[in-house]
Amino acid sequence: MTLQELVHQAASLYSDKIAVCFDECNNQPPVYYTYKTVINAASALSNFLLLHCDFQGVREIGLYCHPTINLPSWILGILQVPAAYAPVDPDSPPALSIHFMKKCNLKYILVEKVHISKFKSSYEALLNYDMLTVEHNDLVLFRLHWKNVEVSLVLNDRKEKYEKGTMTKSMHSESSSEEKSEEHMDVRLKHCLAYVLHTSGTTGIPKIVRVPHACIVPNIQHFRCELPVQLGFPLLGTVVEVRDTNGFTIQEGNGQVFLGGRNRVCFLDGEMTVPLGTMRATGDFVTIKDGEIFFLGRKDSQIKRHGKRLNIELVRQIAEGLQQVESCAVTWYNQEKLILFMVTKNDLVKDYIFEELQKHLPSHAIPDELVLINSLPFTSHGKIDVSELNKIYLNYRDLRSECKLSGKEELWEKLHHLWKSVLSLSEDALKIPDESLFLNSGGDSLKSIRLLNEIENLVGTSVPGLLEIILSSSILEIYNHILQTVFSNKDLTLSKNQAMKRKFSDATQEETSGKSLHQETVMPLDCDNEINAFIALSRGNQILSLNTDRYLTKLGHCPSTYSSDLNSQTDIENRESLSTPPLIGKSEDPSCVVEVSEEDTPVIRAEKMEFRVRWRSDTGKCVDASPLLVIPALDKSSATVYIGSHSHRMIAVDLYSGKVKWEQILGDRIESSACVSKCGNFIVVGCYNGLVYVLKSNSGEKYWMFSTEDAVKTSATMDPTTGLLYIGSHDQHAYALDIYKKKCVWKLKCGGTIFSSPCLSLIPSHLYFATLGGLLLAINPATGDRVWKHSCGKPLFSSPRCCLQYIFIGCVDGNLLCFTHFGEQVWQFSTNEPIFSSPCTSASEQEIFFGSHDCFIYCCSMKGHLRWKFETTARVYSTPFVFRNHNHNSEMLLAAASTDGKLWILESKNGQLQSVYELPGEVFSSPVVWESMLIIGCRNNYVYCLDLLGNKGNEVQSLEYT
Repeated sequence: MTLQELVHQAASLYSDKIAVCFDECNNQPPVYYTYKTVINAASALSNFLLLHCDFQGVREIGLYCHPTINLPSWILGILQVPAAYAPVDPDSPPALSIHFMKKCNLKYILVEKVHISKFKSSYEALLNYDMLTVEHNDLVLFRLHWKNVEVSLVLNDRKEKYEKGTMTKSMHSESSSEEKSEEHMDVRLKHCLAYVLHTSGTTGIPKIVRVPHACIVPNIQHFRCELPVQLGFPLLGTVVEVRDTNGFTIQEGNGQVFLGGRNRVCFLDGEMTVPLGTMRATGDFVTIKDGEIFFLGRKDSQIKRHGKRLNIELVRQIAEGLQQVESCAVTWYNQEKLILFMVTKNDLVKDYIFEELQKHLPSHAIPDELVLINSLPFTSHGKIDVSELNKIYLNYRDLRSECKLSGKEELWEKLHHLWKSVLSLSEDALKIPDESLFLNSGGDSLKSIRLLNEIENLVGTSVPGLLEIILSSSILEIYNHILQTVFSNKDLTLSKNQAMKRKFSDATQEETSGKSLHQETVMPLDCDNEINAFIALSRGNQILSLNTDRYLTKLGHCPSTYSSDLNSQTDIENRESLSTPPLIGKSEDPSCVVEVSEEDTPVIRAEKMEFRVRWRSDTGKCVDASPLLVIPALDKSSATVYIGSHSHRMIAVDLYSGKVKWEQILGDRIESSACVSKCGNFIVVGCYNGLVYVLKSNSGEKYWMFSTEDAVKTSATMDPTTGLLYIGSHDQHAYALDIYKKKCVWKLKCGGTIFSSPCLSLIPSHLYFATLGGLLLAINPATGDRVWKHSCGKPLFSSPRCCLQYIFIGCVDGNLLCFTHFGEQVWQFSTNEPIFSSPCTSASEQEIFFGSHDCFIYCCSMKGHLRWKFETTARVYSTPFVFRNHNHNSEMLLAAASTDGKLWILESKNGQLQSVYELPGEVFSSPVVWESMLIIGCRNNYVYCLDLLGNKGNEVQSLEYT
């Protein structure tokens, strides 16, 4: 069975059904081909190739093109010859592609017509002009010849000879340690090969991998037979072995994974025959325990960068192969930057080095930074000292950040220099015209990121929206955009709110004055006597303090530095009153355990924490909603937890005792988390029956019900300036509700189901909604008018989160996305699985925390760089919560939950584990922490309140306030 036979089987059954869909993501509708169209186009290409190609030996045909609607037909046409398909990327450095084509000994290549000029200029020495090229529709067939062609991949001869000399030895070590098979698979057989690829391999030198049909077809058959495919189990016909250092199969302990099977064999480089059942070393090291395999790491230096696998050893070898380079080393700094350290034989210009590297490396392998050093540091064992290299880079970065720009003229001059450097233009090149566009000058998306980093390093600060400007505007416009951030209003003292503002032609009065243009408060005047002073906490450190300043002043605590006490979201986290909560009396501050390092610098040793169940409350069914905690300013003893469950019950529970204050039965399942009204007298929650319930906070009595047209799973957001409540529904609409007048103020269709909760920004006055259709929308909260929208391409289950400068949101495609308040995407951070967790930010707004289905909790900087990540034991669905360790007031901690019921307490600065506790059920609820108590819902039907305990030696000391 071959790949083309599988396609023909499907075509015979579904001739007129859609086989291929191609979307260029250019706001144009996708293009579709039926099976009949694909087969007809493929057959025409096959006939053309059989007419013009004279095969001798291995049948392989190159294909030089970008993905289009025709690509499947072209691949199928090659396979039907029959021949193997060998992709050649037009964007790959010519030297790398020539290396690939030469090692394949490729005789024929099909070139897409739109790339003819680029192909000829890149590979002119390979083209055989003795034979005329022939055309077929959008393709041109070239015959290649290799006589007297010098290929420089900057890989020295001894490495090539070493590879050839060890091929036999490698084959012997990789073949089965069991009984040797006398049968072989022969690469020269007519129907053997499906495709040919190149990889960096485990040595860093690109290998050629020829993949037979017999190796790839079982994958497709497996997926056809088993849906869904079980993760952690080998595919059909695949044998997995773990071997020790002597090559013997083991059932327990540490070893390397080998893969193979009777027909699961590929051909490496020059191999012509391979014994059936050959096992190949993967480079993956694991440990086997109780029959389960756990990944330990790789024996090589493979990383994933810009979505592609890269062996950093390849970068080192290419760089070291340059004549002017004496020695070098490469590090993957903080898993975010590729740094090349070089010892040179003479003074070199960095621009020259980058220019040479771009000739021989794919774009995803180009280093972010190049650091020239006098000598490489080594450990006592003679290995490169990576930790010392990291110190060198930190010193280099700090030194560079101290070099301040002297003025606008120097910025213009250095911007020109960076432009030429990133685009590999000579410094002697003509002056860059003011209207020059980056992409038209040879730039691409990866180079634009490098230019962005270089500019931000130069000016010493992040420049919001700069990446979009680089990709779409002239160098003069880029310069002007930077000026807005770096030099505008230089002599003025700007507030934090004003500092993020940038000049926009359509700037509103609100944006320039810093004042909200919201409509007047919707609360009736006669309601003043009923207004309560309280602090409300909900998931993701959303902390709201209302009407509390005058009470905090009476208690002897400093009020907020803001003139108004209507503070939103993270603003309140900066309050001194929350740093050391004044409402619950005092706590004893146990003496810290201090260690002294070799440099006599005191180091606080983190004290591990423990959990103790304070109370639990049975709701009757699963609790997926997150708790809302409301603490009255004057009566701390009446602090209340509000939460609903699948049992239709909405309950109010006393925070300290766990006693149920009231219970209200709603019309259906509750997954929406509760929201408090501005006056504090009402709780608002959505329900599966499509109703939004407004309940009296002291009794649970139903005050008002608002009906949408579908389930309401999202949580409401309250506008502290007006008292309006904003909420979304599965009916694809966003709503603004005036609960005091019991009416809907506005309603907006959002173009997709709304699952996540809205987020409100006071400056600028924007309300953010996200949809399962992948749209992120900014809405004017006063009018309901759409301000801007952005299509993220994949569903958005995560809720958006604001800070003063940016909006963050997680996407099902595994990316955390960052936008300015004006809809410009600033960056994206990639994980390996969907993100349902909503992001939360630290009080300083310097870090973002979130979880992913890849079983990691992440901490990123505001620039989208990874600070740390922590591996959990299951997917992370819920939103983390940052809080202060009251045992060490200066230490911030992070509470997070994984779906297997584990609660994790981490140090927010470095991700180190402080404590873990397992609840007896799955957890989709998000934790909320107040003082030393953590509240969370569980799918075993209970709401839990856990005390966090400080462990000092063998003594367990409670951190709770008494």
